Amino acid sequence: MSDIVALLHCLTPHMSKTTLRQLNHIVFAVLCIPDRVTMLSIARWTERGGSYRTVQRWYHTPLDWAAILWTIVQVYLLKPDGEYLLAGDEVVISKAGDKTYGRGRFYSSLAQRPINSVSFMTVSLIDVPARQSYPLQVEQREPPAPVEKPVEPPPKRKRGRPKGSKNHVKPVPKLTSDLSLLQGMVRGITARIAPLTVKHIVLDGHFGNYPATYAVRVSRAARN
Repeated sequence: MSDIVALLHCLTPHMSKTTLRQLNHIVFAVLCIPDRVTMLSIARWTERGGSYRTVQRWYHTPLDWAAILWTIVQVYLLKPDGEYLLAGDEVVISKAGDKTYGRGRFYSSLAQRPINSVSFMTVSLIDVPARQSYPLQVEQREPPAPVEKPVEPPPKRKRGRPKGSKNHVKPVPKLTSDLSLLQGMVRGITARIAPLTVKHIVLDGHFGNYPATYAVRVSRAARN
């Protein structure tokens, strides 16, 4: 177990000695806890120097988690001749509390309906030959705003392309809050992993539309 804690020395440029020492206590406790992981259980399983106030103080310390995740991947997991993809997806976790930040009604694919939950957007680096995924950045999504239903639904158009229509340049789409979040994440990640060549970004069917394609292309074009 001490060997696992020793792997954290690469994070020295991203946190102070005190914060890194507190992280060592937390990692050691999380690896020992047999049941649910909470701040109270972490404090109970730490050695001297890992009180509840110390754990609470560490979780309130602002850290650049995107840089920390990339440092771990770059130092221990990256292969010079590897083949990699970027993948993005949403993660929904049910939450019953009323005071949790960002709690709202998000659609859960497991429940097949919107539920009270918190949601996160995650972009990961996928090692194709090894079939392994390494998270690079995780950002919390804001609860969706209620949508007002129109009094009269718009008239339905017939199938197929209307007669006499011509090709035209698509206008710049208005990005939703989720697409703006994804665009900022992809722009930051591609700039951070600039020496690494990643040609493709994989997203699920929820992003299979023109605004999502535009957001990703613009974020990658900014790097070039």
